[in-house]
Amino acid sequence: MKKLKITQVKSKIDRPERQKRTLQALGLRKMNQSVEHNATPQIIGMIGKVNHLVVVEEL
Repeated sequence: MKKLKITQVKSKIDRPERQKRTLQALGLRKMNQSVEHNATPQIIGMIGKVNHLVVVEEL
């Protein structure tokens, strides 16, 4: 299964609570933090909801 590297590049300040919780569920707590996840449909859907706040790279 493919791995994805997800990096938060924009702040979650002044974002809806739903987007803040999505970032938290992805494991992102602060700016420029990166996490790696498998490319499951659930993770891809979460990335789609906050794609304006994150940058995604395939590993």
